[in-house]
Amino acid sequence: MVKILTYHEIDIQQWQELIETSATATWFQTPEAYQFYVANKEEMMPFAIGVEEDGHLTGVIVGYTTQEKNPIKQYFTCRSIIIGGPLLDEHISNDALSALLLAAKRVTQNSIYVETRNFHNYSHWRDLFEACGFLYQPHLNIQVACTATHTMTEQRIRQVKKALKNGVEIVLATSEQEIRDWYQILSRLYRTKVRTPLFSEEFFLRFYRENRGIYILVKFQGKVFGGMMCPILDDKAIYEWYVCGLDEEYRELYPSVMATYAAIEYAKSNNLPLFDFMGAGKPNVPYGVRDFKMEFGGELVEYGRFLYVRKPILYEIGKFGVRISKRKI
Repeated sequence: MVKILTYHEIDIQQWQELIETSATATWFQTPEAYQFYVANKEEMMPFAIGVEEDGHLTGVIVGYTTQEKNPIKQYFTCRSIIIGGPLLDEHISNDALSALLLAAKRVTQNSIYVETRNFHNYSHWRDLFEACGFLYQPHLNIQVACTATHTMTEQRIRQVKKALKNGVEIVLATSEQEIRDWYQILSRLYRTKVRTPLFSEEFFLRFYRENRGIYILVKFQGKVFGGMMCPILDDKAIYEWYVCGLDEEYRELYPSVMATYAAIEYAKSNNLPLFDFMGAGKPNVPYGVRDFKMEFGGELVEYGRFLYVRKPILYEIGKFGVRISKRKI
């Protein structure tokens, strides 16, 4: 018997066991991630649903719905995001997965679209996703195996050595002021280059206060000039959720390089076998960020995304708006 569960109906112990055994486990599909989303409900509407078969939990989906605050833009930007993709038991039945995906559509009924951003291989279930209206979209990612034999390109190695020699420090954040300093760099990056919506400073401070992961910072002469926000799935992976650096102002100190290097080294030192870049653009489309990331010794993978578009006209208008926004000087 297949049964859909709300968050409060999911057995937490079974959920944790599924995280430990599932090949599709990510931090973003954990109870901790859902609780963090709930704590930020002024910026997102979280959802968590599960499916059980004969009393056994075989799938969980955690995500959030968000939109821009501008009254006009709200109408075109309401979207639901499932970072990492669903958490699935290897032996989940077709009926159970179909029920879970259809439930995800129901709990996001106000969204223009629902998107899963996959960090693992879902090809085994692709036909079933598409039968439920979630169409596959090619998308790349880079994942670094953090082993003793891992190495970077010679260029990256030289840059790291030079930065360390010139006094760059790598630290874990120990104060909210450091997070604020880092956020100022991040918000400027999003305003001037990324040009997509960014969560508020409070979102990032709450991640620190609630100990949801770590902030790896790079400093020079006591000043934060780059760093990375990293959720961690114990014994499995560390993630580059947000990263930034004052690369133009400190060209010879390579803040973004150092932040990425530091996260990989943290993984090696803390028995985390994988560093996940969380995205590397679309195949066959030139992307400088992908080129930058590839120099850290990772593997380029295409696990793609699954996209369900509920309101096609609004979806196309929203895509057009994003393109226009990114072209603004």
